[in-house]
Amino acid sequence: MSGAVVVGGSRGIGLAVAKLLAAEGFGVLVNGRDAIAVTAAAERIGGVPFAGSPADPETADALIERCVAEFGRIDALVNCAGTAEPAGSSILNVTSAQFHELLDAHLGTTFETCRAAAPRMVAQGGGAIVNTSSFAFLGDYGGTGYPAGKGAVNGLTLAIAAELREHGVRANVVCPGARTRLSTGPDYEAQIAELNRRGLLDDVSMAGALDAAPPEYVAPSYAYLVSDLAKDVTGRILVAAGGFIGSFDRQTPSILAYREHRDAPPWTVGDVDGFIRGS
Repeated sequence: MSGAVVVGGSRGIGLAVAKLLAAEGFGVLVNGRDAIAVTAAAERIGGVPFAGSPADPETADALIERCVAEFGRIDALVNCAGTAEPAGSSILNVTSAQFHELLDAHLGTTFETCRAAAPRMVAQGGGAIVNTSSFAFLGDYGGTGYPAGKGAVNGLTLAIAAELREHGVRANVVCPGARTRLSTGPDYEAQIAELNRRGLLDDVSMAGALDAAPPEYVAPSYAYLVSDLAKDVTGRILVAAGGFIGSFDRQTPSILAYREHRDAPPWTVGDVDGFIRGS
């Protein structure tokens, strides 16, 4: 049986992904911090519970070892864990502790589980990693640790994809949009309205944020990326939100100016200003 670990699999998007992977024939190890919720989710989908925070290296190692012990291998690692940035948080008021807590929840957990799973996948000749990011990595919605963590997840995943391609291990990102406990309730609605008032969120995006589809609409994109259908798909940043599936183009630099440094002095500050404004 193919083995899969779903981090953050006890609720929301992670639970929907875990349920779909189980239906697709995977043996699923359900992970989350709340032991009661993890046990309930595992029983619901016929999976195996494993409670604890994989941001801790020893917990991440034990998580992957448990998957191998239960199913014989680790074919899929799906990272869906995360936490919302506190309402009103910005570079003007965030504390160092809050920032590092947000980084740990997103980047730390993703790094530790990938670090633990990658050698196992290489040794067995293949595997699939799917990490979760967000449109927030663009910075359009403000915040600090949340967009920083999600942007770092993108960079880490692309690096993993490039490094492990030759070993048959692929790594991709999904930026999901779905109605979960983090995207419901009066506090969330007030935060979305405030972002719109400040001009950080346009009216269309605000409407979508307040009327998101359930997680079941997102789960198929994750399931696809760990399936054999996606055996040649790696290093992609995809979007899945309700009935919308999209892809971010890989960033490439646009040439604003060029001259051979061996034959000319450095650009002046005024030169640089002209190039930037002219672009």
